[in-house]
Amino acid sequence: MSQATHKLNVKKQRRAARIEGVKRSWYKFSRNKISVLGLAVVALIILVAAFESFVAPHPEHAGPFVDFANANLAPSAKYPFGTDQYGRDVLSRIIFSFRSALSMGIGVLAIAAPVGIVMGLVAGYFKNRLISTIIMRMVDIFLSLPSLVLALAVSAMLEPNLRNSLLAITFSWWAWYARLVYGSASSVRNEYYIQSAELIGTSRMHILFREILPNCQSTILTKLTLDMGIVILMGASLSFVGLGEQPPAPALGTMIADGYKFLPNMWWLTVFPAIAIMIIVLAFNLLGDGISDMLSAGEV
Repeated sequence: MSQATHKLNVKKQRRAARIEGVKRSWYKFSRNKISVLGLAVVALIILVAAFESFVAPHPEHAGPFVDFANANLAPSAKYPFGTDQYGRDVLSRIIFSFRSALSMGIGVLAIAAPVGIVMGLVAGYFKNRLISTIIMRMVDIFLSLPSLVLALAVSAMLEPNLRNSLLAITFSWWAWYARLVYGSASSVRNEYYIQSAELIGTSRMHILFREILPNCQSTILTKLTLDMGIVILMGASLSFVGLGEQPPAPALGTMIADGYKFLPNMWWLTVFPAIAIMIIVLAFNLLGDGISDMLSAGEV
């Protein structure tokens, strides 16, 4: 057998192994019907956010639009979620707010997770050294403050918009990943395969990211999924107090803040955006639970 043929067979075997692994993982995940429902809802929210202009019944209402002739209308066939005090369709504005909510969650985790993971790996591998002590004392300081309070404090010092609220939440979120990865890295740093890699002169970068990090992947993936809903909820909280995305851009927190003044008469202004937040957070939590069960089953 030629070397080229051998390499081709190895690639086919690896591809087949990956496909089989995906099938096993999906089988484990699909046994939890509630988590499958969460995955379906998350997929639907992403599709709606991606094609918002085509899905929203009145896409022009997502911008600086005013129609006082149709203001404060109760839910009806034309406006299923009613209209606000400016005559804008509440359903269309909720649909357009999904993209900013998902952008908030993805943006925060895309920055906070890598920073926290690297800090946790370094602190866990170099445990009992000065660099580890410095990193973990910083983590303790950040974790001693409630994330929402810290995010509010940072947002209050910046111009209120989506980008700055994203950075404010990121500032308080990286420490959770550093603490999580630190625990996993500390538990495996004295394993024989780590000591063997050190004895043969393997670089520290290789040990950190190719030997230790794979042992943390399941925990990190589960936390990422669960944190999406929490970060979106925190973003809505900042918008509620006026420190998030500013009008006329639609934001779920801003819609609730504008609508609660008219309770209980115009209840739809508050109830439907609140339900949208609840569905998003619940869907990501259900998805995260399913992923956790799937990965836990794979480790047994």
